[in-house]
Amino acid sequence: MRSLVGRWQTWAGFGVAAVALFAIAPALLSSFRLSLLAQFLCYAIVAVGIGLAWGRGGMLVLGQGVFFGLGGYMMGMHLKIADAEIAGNDVPDFMQIAGVRELPALWVPFASPFVTLVAIVVIPAGIAALLGLGVFKRKVKGAYFAILSQALAAAMAILLIGQAELLGGSNGLNGFRTFFGFRLADPVNQQMLYFIAAATLLAVVALVRQLMQSRYGELLVAVRDGEERVRFLGYDPANTKVVAYTVAALFASIAGALFAPIVGFITPSQVGILPSIAFLIGVAIGGRTTLLGPVLGAIGVAWAQTLFSEQYPSGWIYAQGALFIVVVGFFPAGLAGLGMLWARRRRKSESDQMPEPDNDPDAEKVGASS
Repeated sequence: MRSLVGRWQTWAGFGVAAVALFAIAPALLSSFRLSLLAQFLCYAIVAVGIGLAWGRGGMLVLGQGVFFGLGGYMMGMHLKIADAEIAGNDVPDFMQIAGVRELPALWVPFASPFVTLVAIVVIPAGIAALLGLGVFKRKVKGAYFAILSQALAAAMAILLIGQAELLGGSNGLNGFRTFFGFRLADPVNQQMLYFIAAATLLAVVALVRQLMQSRYGELLVAVRDGEERVRFLGYDPANTKVVAYTVAALFASIAGALFAPIVGFITPSQVGILPSIAFLIGVAIGGRTTLLGPVLGAIGVAWAQTLFSEQYPSGWIYAQGALFIVVVGFFPAGLAGLGMLWARRRRKSESDQMPEPDNDPDAEKVGASS
């Protein structure tokens, strides 16, 4: 009965989220605000993966901007090639300015939409799997893994900036006009991108919920809480970590691929250390050990940043840092933990108010004699 109730609650939660995303938000928000929400949904997709790897697996991933950027740049390369073909050019506009007359070999596969979609899924996941095997098999964890992932993000940003003729340098890839044949300037197509991002977020949350409820999810928590005990029981913690790290990288790549056409550009500034830390802050504030905490935290922090920056452009970074310190120092479970704490206290108060059983021996004798 309890599992049946939990299943109905889950379906009800997904139904409420679907109504809010697909009906209420488009009806209440302007085109500009809806486009902003689509960006925030991309951040939430990344946050779901971080919640799985960090919240359930204990891996402090500080380099998700790398996989976010990989997905964004691969999608951006395809969009620039498509725009050049529509304009009747052999190479994208920024290459023409740099004097490049032939499409580089790195770009040629991304002329195909199918190859692009496959690459967005396979390449970041493959890189994460190889990196995870190399790191976790050597029992690298904790702060050392966090520093390594952060160094990877910094190196990736520096590499992209140095590729001016190939990837646009510090300006990145921008000025996208079409998305698989649809004009991005059309408000209807912009709303279509929002719906794609919303549907992807719901699918990602559903997948992670299944992982959390499965035996793999229990094993992942066991690795987080007692890695040596899991190894003693005959399981390899490295393989368990690699799966979670690879799934998180896949989600980040998909989010980056959606982010590029939604905002119209992808640059090295969205790949390095700062965006990776920003992803982590949203997850920590929302509640990294819960399913919906990372989603709400990522959307809430991104929305607050937009509203706060409109009034105090130079003050948001200090407010974000202070909020992160307060949450980590006083509410380690995040804002989602406040609801759990309130529910626990409510159950305790209800149990305290229950009447004590009557243990009067005289009353028991009277009852027995009657």
